[in-house]
Amino acid sequence: MKKKSSLAQRINVIRASVMGANDGILSVAGIVLGVAGATTNSFAIFISGIAGMLAGTVSMAMGEYVSVNSQRDAQQHAVAEQEVALNNDYQGEFDFVKNKYMDTGISEALASKATKEMMDKDAVLTSVRERFGFDLNNYTSAYVAAFASMISFSLGSLLPLLTITFAPRAWRVPLTVVSVAIALSITGYSAAALGKAIRSRAVIRNVVTGLLTMAATYLIGSLFAR
Repeated sequence: MKKKSSLAQRINVIRASVMGANDGILSVAGIVLGVAGATTNSFAIFISGIAGMLAGTVSMAMGEYVSVNSQRDAQQHAVAEQEVALNNDYQGEFDFVKNKYMDTGISEALASKATKEMMDKDAVLTSVRERFGFDLNNYTSAYVAAFASMISFSLGSLLPLLTITFAPRAWRVPLTVVSVAIALSITGYSAAALGKAIRSRAVIRNVVTGLLTMAATYLIGSLFAR
């Protein structure tokens, strides 16, 4: 029977998807607007956007894969260290966990009882969680995270690419800016909701940085306009 993913694992995958979409929107928007600043040739703009989308999709997937694996390697190293610590000084690790619980305000007797019950059940899991702050049952799959980033980047990059390709020539730049600003508002809000941050601040930050990026690339492109 396949093990059901935990809430934390699903949130990590959603996070990768949101950030992948955000990067896809902004990266390709910057590319196509930069090229649009240099030329009005629709084919050149489209090809540059496609190239950016393909390169970014592979880069995003590989980056997420490496990042998740690096995190997991560090966690596995921490687990190995903790197994040695438990073998060499079980009482010291027991006392550390107990003191962590006492720091939350509960009595020593209750802290000792809770620590004993959890350490008897799984000493490694308990001590790793209290010392390093992660749960052994919540490893995120590097393959799933990479796939989520790859798909979300591609979908996000389609918005600026299709807008600037099919919008009327006179309106394609402003329409692309508006559509990207709306999309960045959505990804900014989603990221803040996942991180339990202030939504309005995240939206403003995401949109403002996006607008600055698009303005900078368009102006740079315009320097090479012919």
